[in-house]
Amino acid sequence: MNDDLASYTSNMEIKRDDNGKKGQFSAWVNDEEAGLMTYTWAGEHKFIIDHTEVSPDYSGQGVGKKLVMAAVEFARENGLKILPLCPYAKSVFEKTPAIQDLLF
Repeated sequence: MNDDLASYTSNMEIKRDDNGKKGQFSAWVNDEEAGLMTYTWAGEHKFIIDHTEVSPDYSGQGVGKKLVMAAVEFARENGLKILPLCPYAKSVFEKTPAIQDLLF
């Protein structure tokens, strides 16, 4: 693993793409995709996080958590609720009481 990767994640850009039925948050560092989290809409005000993956080059750098927290921020800004079916996202919610109010 490259020792410089930890400093790169501070420059991470999170992007959201959505087609109205499904969407994704992706993490980018220096034009390289570091991770991806997908979700599916469950009505107008709820979405289900169904998958999170991180590039092996960025494993252990907090990329997955940044993706989950981007979804949390999106949900808060838009009055939405989240169901984390993905085991990783579920673990973040279980360990972070401050975001559990967003669960449905």
